[in-house]
Order: sequence, then structure tokens, then C-alpha cells
Amino acid sequence: MSIIKFTDVNVDIDSKRILENVNLSLEMGEFAYIIGAVGSGKSTLLKTIYGEVDITKGSLLVFGEYEMAGIKSKRLQSLRKNIGIVFQDFQLLTDRNVHDNLDFVLRSTGWSEHTEREARIKRVLELVGLPQKGYKYPHELSGGEQQRIVIARAILNSPALLLADEPTGNLDHETGDYIMALLHRICREEKMAVLMITHNEQWLKEYPGTAYRCKDKHMTLIAEEAGPENSYVV
Repeated sequence: MSIIKFTDVNVDIDSKRILENVNLSLEMGEFAYIIGAVGSGKSTLLKTIYGEVDITKGSLLVFGEYEMAGIKSKRLQSLRKNIGIVFQDFQLLTDRNVHDNLDFVLRSTGWSEHTEREARIKRVLELVGLPQKGYKYPHELSGGEQQRIVIARAILNSPALLLADEPTGNLDHETGDYIMALLHRICREEKMAVLMITHNEQWLKEYPGTAYRCKDKHMTLIAEEAGPENSYVV
């Protein structure tokens, strides 16, 4: 089943065409990249998937049941519970420790049982390799550790889809490499579809996946650009 399916989608913001005739699909458990220059529409595309930006033409079907064209508020809330989001800037609550950052999300999404919340927090911290950091505050963590906590937060509710917008953009290569390996492991072990924006095309070679380029308002599968020497699709 397609987790995401764009069919002939246009996106306009303030009467300005941002994207045109986008056709893109992402399957369950697939890892895919979107690359392109600053301002090419990459982040805008991600925002259409969780309803922050509307599409103006075509069809965008998420999880095979949510048509994003004209989606109602109640349906949008239901959709977002199945999507995890990782941003370049960490957006952790600075006045709470790691455990309470994660517990806040669980409480906000309907986890009422204390023992269940504790078990889930323990599980996601183990998944990101930080089982002993629950008592730490964000300012006490390195940038890479903060991003790992952000990933833990994003997967708390076992979403079917993880959207990552430049998750390694503020990190050095070694730390970024750890984050990439972590995202690929989560994709594989948790059977989670991952759609990631990056400006670092080296990641496509080191951690292969389906790759699209956003350019001149269009989305192109990289394998189709100029022959197999430019293909990172596996």
C-alpha cells in the first residue's frame, strides 16, 4: 500500500506557483530522499503531507484513506497522529528534562496509563541509544544527542510515516552519519516509511534509498535524470 501518493499535484502560496504536476509515491517501509536547492519547494512539499499547506490541484492521498484536498479539521487531527516529524532545529521544551519532554507528548496524544507511558519512553530511548539520558535537560546534551531525542519523540506513537526536514543540517559529518544510520535502522526495524529532505547528496550514496530532485517547480526521480550513473534508487 502507498503511504503517500501525489498525483498531478500543484501547490500555490499567495498566488505564486511553488510546485507543479508532482507525481510521487512512497510505500510502506520505504526510505526516500528529496533533494534540491534552497527555495525549490522541498519543505513545502512535506507540509502538504501533514496539512500545513494546501494543494491547489490534483490528488494527495495519505495512508490510502486521507485525501488532503479539502480535508476537514477532525480528519486532519487523526492523520497527524500517524506522522512523526523531525526538524533541523530541535524544538525541545527547554524547561523539561528528556523524560518529561517525551511524557508531555504521550499525555497530549491520549496515553493515560502511567506504566504504559514509562514503558514507551524506555523503549524509544533504547531505540535511539540514549537509555540513560532521561534525567538530562536539552542544554546538557550535545547537538547529536538532542536530535536523537527529537527522533525518539517523533516515533513515540509508532507512526507509519516519518518526515525528516534536514535532520543532519546542523550537525558535523560524524554525528550526521550516526543520525542517518539511526533513521535507516528505524525504517528497517519498525517498518516505518521515511521521507527525508537533505542538501547533502553524499548521504544518498552512503545510505541508499529512492531519491527525488525538486527543481524548477517539478519533482523528478533521480534515476530518470541522466541515466544509471546518476541513480541512487535501490
